[in-house]
Amino acid sequence: MSILSWFKKSNSDEPVLLQTGRQSSCNHLDIHNSVELNEKLLYDNIRYAIPLIDASISKIVRLSGGFSVICSDSRYQTLLDDFIENVPVGATGKSLGTFMDCFLDSLLTYGNAIGEILINKNTGKVVGLSNGNIADVQIKFGSSPLDKVFYIKGQEQPIAMPQLILFSSINNISGELLGRSVLRGLPSLSNILLRIYECIGQNFDRVGNVRYAVTYKPSSDNPDRMFSKERAMQIAKEWSDGMSSSHNGQVKDFISVGDVDIKTIGADNQIIDTEVPVRQLLEQLLSKLSIPPFLLGLSWSSTERMSSQQADMLTSELEYYRRVITPTIKQICMAYLKSIGSSSSVTVDWVNINLQDEVELAEARLKNAQALQIESELDLTGIN
Repeated sequence: MSILSWFKKSNSDEPVLLQTGRQSSCNHLDIHNSVELNEKLLYDNIRYAIPLIDASISKIVRLSGGFSVICSDSRYQTLLDDFIENVPVGATGKSLGTFMDCFLDSLLTYGNAIGEILINKNTGKVVGLSNGNIADVQIKFGSSPLDKVFYIKGQEQPIAMPQLILFSSINNISGELLGRSVLRGLPSLSNILLRIYECIGQNFDRVGNVRYAVTYKPSSDNPDRMFSKERAMQIAKEWSDGMSSSHNGQVKDFISVGDVDIKTIGADNQIIDTEVPVRQLLEQLLSKLSIPPFLLGLSWSSTERMSSQQADMLTSELEYYRRVITPTIKQICMAYLKSIGSSSSVTVDWVNINLQDEVELAEARLKNAQALQIESELDLTGIN
């Protein structure tokens, strides 16, 4: 089978094929097994409103680390490395790592991620990658439980070349094609947290912004009572002039005759302590995202041992995400190799997540080497 037939080359004059872009609309839209637009906007708004959630997802993407792809045929390794480093991604990106970062970000946020391998219709070669909008795609079961069919919302015909579509999901439920976002279950907690922050701002507007109550009490003398209104207006004018002058850096003393009482409004009230409820909500959020607090600048862990255990938990989470996106990396690289005439297989080699892993691996290798040396010495001496 030729490379062009594998990609089912079209007779269109357009050199680059893009299938996952929205092209038309239809009134009788079936949204079954699709990520609805309002759900996508909900998760986007959560990340926008709560920086801690956005920072957590961004750190997971960055901490997932880099990778290298090994080709089974060493003759194509140089070409494969050049493709991985320089493949165009959309209109602004470049490199397979850039595509996978956006792919993993979508996977975490929406529970699903979709992309596409772009080919030249005339030559059948891979010329780029594109990250798709999961809200524009509908997915249904095919003729067998192992097949899935992709549709663009608003179109009745399925995508012609599904082998070029890159799709992955996490937290799947049995019997469903689409996955679940890691943010699932957080909207209600996020709403409470935002209400607390809103109340904090309102309380500071009321109590934190100091306001004064100036009270003039006229004496029992008749002249003082007769001109009490005029004196109150004069006091108000002078007080307002003194306060406005302070904005320009001028300090004016307030001098008055008679019984004048000046009090600070709200000085006796205390702002409610929100540290405990806010921390409880943030703990719930971070437990869902599996991010150690110290990575976000939160000093909640009091011992080094606890921080080490939290780092181990994060490492296991990152290993899981790596296993999820590894098939997508293989699919892209094998599609490129097929387009240049190679049927070689590939393996993905991930770099170790952190320096602590490097130290532990080095210690394990040292202990294994010492054990082999002792066993060889025992064999030479004839001791069983």
